[in-house]
Formats: sequence, structure tokens, C-alpha cells
Amino acid sequence: MPSIFTRIINGEIPARVVKRTDDMIAFHDVNPQAPVHVLVVPVLEKKAVRDFTGPEGQQLLGRLMQFAAEVATELGLDAKGYRIVANTGDHGGQSVDHLHLHVLGGRHLGWPPG
Repeated sequence: MPSIFTRIINGEIPARVVKRTDDMIAFHDVNPQAPVHVLVVPVLEKKAVRDFTGPEGQQLLGRLMQFAAEVATELGLDAKGYRIVANTGDHGGQSVDHLHLHVLGGRHLGWPPG
């Protein structure tokens, strides 16, 4: 069964889309953890960073980070900063088994997280 993110990508579930390309989509999280909380998702459904292998996987991961940075800039987060997070597995806090990045900003983000 496709992930909820694949269903959003396919237009089966509505989302507040920030930006979209042929290989990426960014949309607002329905349960925001910061004033700005956007999910950046590759169209290709793979579970985690480790699943993007070889030169094509490396290229897509680089593009994913670049796309996340573009989204942060477009949302006005550059001046004060932001965080990009990838959660992996249950202990890492991953709730959807489709790789995605969280772009968080709009307030001071403490460290360590969680």
C-alpha cells in the first residue's frame, strides 16, 4: 500500500503545498512542531536515506537537501535560521515509512532535540 506521502503526491489526499517539482514536493505538516514546519518529500518512495544508493541515489539526496534549503529561503527562514531533520526508524521518530525531511523554523529551536 502506498504511503500517505505517495497519496499526497498523487493528489489523493489534499495538502498545503509550498513547492513542487517533478521529483520533490514540500507541504505544511498537519501537526506542526514550530511556527514553520514543512515536509520535503521525494516522489520516489523509499524508506530511509540508506535506501538511496549509488550515484543516482546520491544525486537525489543532494537534490533533496537543496530543495529543502530553497523552501526554507522561500519561507523567509534564512535571516534567523532553521533546522532540517531526517528521522529514521521507530527510535528516530519516523512515523511515515517514506523518506522525508522536516524544515523547522520561526522560533529558537533548542538543543538537544527530543
